Amino acid sequence: MSDTLYINELFYSLQGESTYAGQPCVFIRLRGCHLRCNYCDTEYAFHEGDKRKVDQIIEQCFELTGGGGGCDLYEVTGGEPLLQRGVHPLMSRLCDLGKTVLIETSGACDISACDPRVIRIMDLKTPGSGEVERNDWSNINKLNDRDEVKFVLTGRADYDWMVEVLESHRLYEKVNAVLVSAVNEVRPGLEITGTPGLAVRDLAEWVLADKLPVRFQTQLHKLVWDPTARGV
Repeated sequence: MSDTLYINELFYSLQGESTYAGQPCVFIRLRGCHLRCNYCDTEYAFHEGDKRKVDQIIEQCFELTGGGGGCDLYEVTGGEPLLQRGVHPLMSRLCDLGKTVLIETSGACDISACDPRVIRIMDLKTPGSGEVERNDWSNINKLNDRDEVKFVLTGRADYDWMVEVLESHRLYEKVNAVLVSAVNEVRPGLEITGTPGLAVRDLAEWVLADKLPVRFQTQLHKLVWDPTARGV
């Protein structure tokens, strides 16, 4: 298995999403993605980045927090991190070092190879993403009660689709949390079409009206920093 990875950026910030929202976290963003979601907010990660060895990545992460004990929460993201085989030795090494490791994946790649200590946050793609056909539905049976499933919704049609998926797969019984968020406005890019935003109040009211067993969330880091800022 490869001990090198193409890295887009490494940074130390607050976790903006998931049940770990608000906690200090070291982020490892990998380069490359095979999806082109309409609302992608990290288009720069498609092609930008350089090749680094696992040891070098860990050393650089530790430097961000002033030493290995400076932060216990790490997230591996992208792009799509599971496209690179080297992600697995990296995550296992971090787990060996006592870190809580999250991986955010689109759900379009097989999640079964992840170290069982890694918490998988699987972003199921809705029709509004433009990539719903890329979901690997076999991944649902590989989830466990430590994992989390995420839905980014662009409108009422996405919401109704999500409700059907929740019920047909009983997702809230399989995972630690089902995360639901409203998409922010994203302008067209070089490779994505962009999308209008969904009002967070509308989504909140739909969730309450239907008494859904989900966790409503926003992207906390975009409330603290400029929504287009990198490295936060």
